[in-house]
Amino acid sequence: MMTGFRLNLSPLKEPLGFVKLVEWLTAIFAFGSCGGYVGRNIVSIYCGDGRNETIDANFHYPFRLSQVPLIEGNTTICNNSVSTTHMMGDSASAAEFFVGIGIICFLYSMIALLVYLGYMHVYKDSDFGPIFDFVITSILVFLWLVCSSAWAKGLQNVKDATDTDGISSTLALCKGTNVTCAVTEFASMRTLNISVMFGYLNMFVWAGNTWFVYKETRWHSQKFSSQPGPGRQQVPAPI
Repeated sequence: MMTGFRLNLSPLKEPLGFVKLVEWLTAIFAFGSCGGYVGRNIVSIYCGDGRNETIDANFHYPFRLSQVPLIEGNTTICNNSVSTTHMMGDSASAAEFFVGIGIICFLYSMIALLVYLGYMHVYKDSDFGPIFDFVITSILVFLWLVCSSAWAKGLQNVKDATDTDGISSTLALCKGTNVTCAVTEFASMRTLNISVMFGYLNMFVWAGNTWFVYKETRWHSQKFSSQPGPGRQQVPAPI
């Protein structure tokens, strides 16, 4: 059996290769729209004497908010001494899990495309390749469901921690009767919302791809080879 590299672009014209290319692209959009995000909310503090002050609430990937200072060092706001205060919440595990699965799928799609385009003759001549591909694809469908759901919940926690209620509950100053805090300028989280959408889109794309990978396995071929052909009928044995 020849195992050398043989470039053949025809698999891209078939669902098996074309869907893998789509998976490669959707994985890029998923982890690319989440990793590296930087946002800033502007918090306005309305003092009881009519003065207004502002502070910046900066947050970024991986959204370990409990380590992000809202106020650095001792400072005076509205004639009140405020010590170093950090934001509340930690969505790092969900965000890093989501980005990690995206990178794994990105790399696996590239390797699978290399096999399809250069080693398809080896892939189809062995049972190991299609079965391994089917098992990994099925596992990644489940992981996309888990990481997308976890990140959707983590993103909601980020939104809650950085909105007016979240900031007000973090700053003890905002709990005073003469001081009111409100987020007056919100960071755009459109890319983070898109990342969640692409996470679930990846789940559906990979789920659909399991069928095309399954068709390459011997399980599928054995299933159809064991079925009687059209027009075949069992003839009863003579008595």
